[in-house]
Amino acid sequence: MARKLRTEYEGAMYHVINRGNYRSDVFETEGAKEAFEECLWEACEKTGWRVHAYVVMRNHFHLALETPQANLVAGMKWLQSTYANRFNRYWGERGHVFQGRYQAIVVEDAKALGAVGHYIHLNPVEAGIVAVNMLSTYKYGSYRHLWTKRSRPRALDVSSVLMAAGSLADTEAGWQSYEAYLTWVMENEPARKGLAFDKMCKGWVMGSSAFKKALAEDHTRRLRSTSVETEAKELLEEQWLSALSTCLKKLGKTLDSAAKEPKARDWKVATATHIRTVTTATNPWLAAQLHMGKPGALSRYVAECKAGHRISAARLLNALRNVKSEV
Repeated sequence: MARKLRTEYEGAMYHVINRGNYRSDVFETEGAKEAFEECLWEACEKTGWRVHAYVVMRNHFHLALETPQANLVAGMKWLQSTYANRFNRYWGERGHVFQGRYQAIVVEDAKALGAVGHYIHLNPVEAGIVAVNMLSTYKYGSYRHLWTKRSRPRALDVSSVLMAAGSLADTEAGWQSYEAYLTWVMENEPARKGLAFDKMCKGWVMGSSAFKKALAEDHTRRLRSTSVETEAKELLEEQWLSALSTCLKKLGKTLDSAAKEPKARDWKVATATHIRTVTTATNPWLAAQLHMGKPGALSRYVAECKAGHRISAARLLNALRNVKSEV
C-alpha cells in the first residue's frame, strides 16, 4: 500500500512525534538521549530547521519544528536513520529503533506552535518526573535552554513559546513569568483544554477551518499528480548541486576537475565533508558527483577529516564555513 504524502512547504510548522519500536525505552539511558539531541542539532545544521521546543522522554520524542525550506521529509529521514544507525552500532543490534513513520501534525501559525511548545515542555511534569518549579533541571529538553541564553543551540528559537504565554521578553524576568504561566496551566484544566492539550497528538493539522481546507485542497492536488515524488527528488538534488557548485567556486574547482583528479584529493575531501555537514546529500550522490569512488570510501574520508587526521583537508574546510549562507 502506498504511503501518504507528507505536507511540505516553505515556512511550514509541525508537531513531530515518534516512539521507540513496540514503545520500547529507546532513550532509556542518558547517553541515548544525548545522542539523539546531537543528531537533532546536526539535522538542523543540514536543513536550516528552527526548533521552537523539544523533549526527549524514555520511549518517545516531541519536536516543535519550523522548516524555512520544504524539507521535513529529507531532514526526518536523516535524523531518524542516523540515530538508529548509531544506536544499533553502539548496542550491537539490528532492526528498527522507532515504531514506524513519525507523526507530523501541521501547525497553522506561531501562536499555535507556542501552545505546542507549552505541551512539550510540560511532558516531564505530566509524567511525574519533575515539578514545574524544577523543570529547568530536566536535561533533555528545550525548557532548560530557556535559562541559559548565552549557550543555547543556534537552531533553538524560544520566541514562539514566550509570545504565546503573553508576549514575554527573553530575559530572566520573562523566563520566571513563563515558569509561573506553566504552573498555572498545569494546575488549571480549563486552560489546558483551551490550549487543545487533548488534541496535540491527534489528527494531521492544528488550525482554523480555512487553514485545514486550504491544506486539504493542496494535498488532493498533489495526490493527483503522478510526478510529485520525482519533482521532490529533483528539487532536493538541485539544492545539493547548488551547495556543491558554491563550494567548487570557492576553491577554484569544477566538476570537470573532479573527474580528472584522484578520488581522495584534499579539496574533494573538504568539499564532501562540508556538503555532508550542511545538507542531507547522500554518500552515493556525492561520491558520483566528485568522482570519489565507492560511497563507503567517501564516508571514511569525511570521518577522517572531521577527526583531524587529514590536516590539509581540514584547512580547506575552513574556507567553506560560510558557504551555506551563499546558497
